[in-house]
Amino acid sequence: MKTRLLAEFLGTFWLVFGGCGSAVLAAAFPELGIGFLGVALAFGLTVLTMAYAVGGISGGHFNPAVSVGLAVAGRFEAAKLPHYIVAQVAGAIVAAAVLYVVATGKAGADVGGFAANGYGEHSPGGYSLLSGLVIEVVLTAFFLIIILGSTHGKAPAGFAPIAIGLALTLIHLISIPVTNTSVNPARSTGQALFVGGWALQQLWLFWLAPILGAACGALLWRALGEER
Repeated sequence: MKTRLLAEFLGTFWLVFGGCGSAVLAAAFPELGIGFLGVALAFGLTVLTMAYAVGGISGGHFNPAVSVGLAVAGRFEAAKLPHYIVAQVAGAIVAAAVLYVVATGKAGADVGGFAANGYGEHSPGGYSLLSGLVIEVVLTAFFLIIILGSTHGKAPAGFAPIAIGLALTLIHLISIPVTNTSVNPARSTGQALFVGGWALQQLWLFWLAPILGAACGALLWRALGEER
């Protein structure tokens, strides 16, 4: 179990450091030209690379919502959920701390929203709480369907990390303007702790919506008749 938890810690660390790091560091410089597309791709690449690196050890969840969804789908033992979630949140917090040290390491540094998730006036596009709730539930649900489908025994072996990484890239392309994209409570928590204030006040949504969406996705997958 310790090895699995370390793998989840490292995978979530890489997701937050790579994905949020691209937003906080690279996207802050327009001349680099990475924009939303670059940030979306960075998030996808973090999951793809670590799924190949340590997915064989822990299953490559890197996300409390994914762990919950897999448990609902019967692919993961519910008794292990608390351990996985603690490891994932810890990885996200440590990644955010390292990123904060790097981002503030120059004179006059301003990390702004520090890639935190938000709605209303803290949404990149000014979208409402309802918009944020709907987009996070829907996208996390489809994320779980893609994860469950691509890792099914009848799917081509060895390609699941590619499908999952591309799915996360697409998810970010859709929802960065709405909520700055969570679909991952651990990722949201790490950044919110360093932003404080509004980010912590709105953090509840980025636990509720992804977990609800993951559970819905898992139930939809089961309704498709996985065993058949």
